[in-house]
Amino acid sequence: MLNHSDALETGKPLDHAWIASHIPHQGDMCLLNQVQAWNEANISCTAISHRSAENPLRAHQQLGIVHGIEYAAQAMAVHGALTAPGNQPKPKVGYLVSVRGVNMHVARLDDIEADLLINAVCIMANENNMLYEFKVSADEKILLEGRATVVLDAAALIAY
Repeated sequence: MLNHSDALETGKPLDHAWIASHIPHQGDMCLLNQVQAWNEANISCTAISHRSAENPLRAHQQLGIVHGIEYAAQAMAVHGALTAPGNQPKPKVGYLVSVRGVNMHVARLDDIEADLLINAVCIMANENNMLYEFKVSADEKILLEGRATVVLDAAALIAY
C-alpha cells in the first residue's frame, strides 16, 4: 500500500484501500475507487460504488443525482490529504458548509453503467477555508457540477 510520501513520488493511481486509510469515510461509505491524477490544485477520481445495491446513500432502490455531491466531497477530502503539509501528522477535518451553482443534468446515478469520473479543482484555499469547483461525469457526459465550500478546523472559527 502506498503511503503519503509514496503518493507524492509515484505516478501510480491510488486505490480504494489508500483512499479509505486517508479520509474519515469507512466501509461502504468510502465511495471512491481510485485516484487517477492529482496536483496541488486538481484531483480526478473514479467510482464504481454508484452501481452497488449496498451503497448506503440509496433510498427506495435508487441513488439520486444529489448524492454526487458526496462523491465530490470525498474527492475534495482525498485532495486535502494529498496536499497536506508533510509535517502535519494527519490532515485537518473538513466540513462541507455550502454548495452553490449546482447543475444536475440527470436524475439518478445508479442507472449510469459507466464508471463515474469525479473532478475537483481548488479555486481558493487558506488555513481555514477551501473553495472547490467540481464535476461528476460518465462517458464524457457531465452529470452534476457546482461549487463547494469546505471549512477546516471549524472549532478555530468559534469566537470565545
